[in-house]
Amino acid sequence: MGKVIAFANQKGGVGKTTSAINLAGSFAVLEHKTLIIDADPQANATSGVGFDPRNITTSIYECIIDDIEPNKTILNTATPNLDLMPAHIDLVGAEIELINLPNREKMMRKVISKIRDNYEFIIIDCSPSLGLITVNALTAADSVIIPVQCEYFALEGLGKLLNTIKIVQSRLNPDLDIEGILLTMYDQRLRLAKQVVEEVKTHFQQMVFKTIIHRNTRLSEAPSFGETIIMHDADSTGAVNYLNLAREILQKYGMTNLDESDKQIPIVNEN
Repeated sequence: MGKVIAFANQKGGVGKTTSAINLAGSFAVLEHKTLIIDADPQANATSGVGFDPRNITTSIYECIIDDIEPNKTILNTATPNLDLMPAHIDLVGAEIELINLPNREKMMRKVISKIRDNYEFIIIDCSPSLGLITVNALTAADSVIIPVQCEYFALEGLGKLLNTIKIVQSRLNPDLDIEGILLTMYDQRLRLAKQVVEEVKTHFQQMVFKTIIHRNTRLSEAPSFGETIIMHDADSTGAVNYLNLAREILQKYGMTNLDESDKQIPIVNEN
């Protein structure tokens, strides 16, 4: 049975979609069958792995609202072992259409249950909101990763998100864990970035991933080519960072046989 991880933060611009598709791509390159579910009406995860949302005819929306079989929506990406359940703009309307449905918070869980055994990891990219679709994702997930950018106001809104997670845990999904807080957009030249890292680690301690995602030109340009960073430039800092993150998670669950000396790939110079 695959592990379901949601990426959530109602604050936009924190590297949520970038982290979702590149962690998924890293799992795939490490030979773990992985599915990305794009649960954001902006469909950035869909375009980020090479598909034009305007050409999508069946998506997560049809699975949730029209009960379409999820296998009919899944697309193979250019990355071996990586599949996509796409999104398109119609997902905006799902929030309204779900309101009057019974078990409205559990519709995505129902969809995922039909395909869960086909994958080792299922990564859900949530929209930058705490609406009903995000609640659906948290209800369906085993754990949640919270990306936090290494910039001013980094902790803004985190309290509200953590409160939402607690509500989901108490009422809808008692097994939901916080996989970790992921620090993104780190620029080692800036004193502020280092202060943010220290502040987040002070507040959340063991909840913070050891891996930090650095600012990287290659990482920023990869989505415009419809590629994960691994496929775009496997030697870049961004690729190394996300492979480190994947390995950190795999180590946590005893899913890798790396020697101690190989547990973290050395960081290369910024490209």
